[in-house]
Amino acid sequence: MADETLIRRARSAPIVAAAAVVALQVAYPLAEGSARDRLTVLIVAGLAGTCVLHATLTRGLATAGALLLVTAVPGFAVEVLGVHTGFPFGSYDYAADLGPRPLGAPLLIGLAWTMLAWPAALAARVLVRSTAARVAVGAWALAAADLFLDPQQVAAGHWTWRFPTPHLPGVPDVPLTNYLGWLLVAVPMSAAVLAVAGDAADGAEDTVMIAMYLWLYAGWIVALAGFLDLPAAAGWGALGMGAVAVPLAVRWCRR
Repeated sequence: MADETLIRRARSAPIVAAAAVVALQVAYPLAEGSARDRLTVLIVAGLAGTCVLHATLTRGLATAGALLLVTAVPGFAVEVLGVHTGFPFGSYDYAADLGPRPLGAPLLIGLAWTMLAWPAALAARVLVRSTAARVAVGAWALAAADLFLDPQQVAAGHWTWRFPTPHLPGVPDVPLTNYLGWLLVAVPMSAAVLAVAGDAADGAEDTVMIAMYLWLYAGWIVALAGFLDLPAAAGWGALGMGAVAVPLAVRWCRR
């Protein structure tokens, strides 16, 4: 009986972790200055930690380690490449408010790729069956999230684009090259994360990650449009990420 109680508590841990991060995200638009910067760090680390915790409890510690290896490590590496060469995102610089910046890029940014890539891959598993389709949908699900994320973080001053033209209508501070770069990185990362996730786990055990992806979608729309004065970015994100989030919500509700 005691063992069963421990198992139930362990399985609920990602839900508790996700709920804590949601509370931080709700507080984010209400904070200002350094408090908002600290919340940014906590949210990214918390979301990535929730993903790693979920991977550990549903697929094992080795899978969780592999998840970090195929997301945080190449994610940080490509950011370092981008800062120094402008490839593949365009030319930009990070501010000093996201923590340590070895080689010019914050370590935290590697975890940002983890927090998006894991739920995106699991969403793709729900929506489509073939490997190629899952890679494509997972890549789009990952890259489209940046339609919300990048304008928000640029407005907060966490990084700055040197040449933000051409850009999406209404989003003048982020170049189109950034989104193309995200897609370029997202395709191999999606393939790697899907390989790590495998097909052994029961899809029902991924509910918390599916809910997280849908929450990010809805929460970003409300935050950017209603609180952060970024309505155009909210609209583009609603369209781009909605291509995955809307059918995902429909499919998941029908299960």
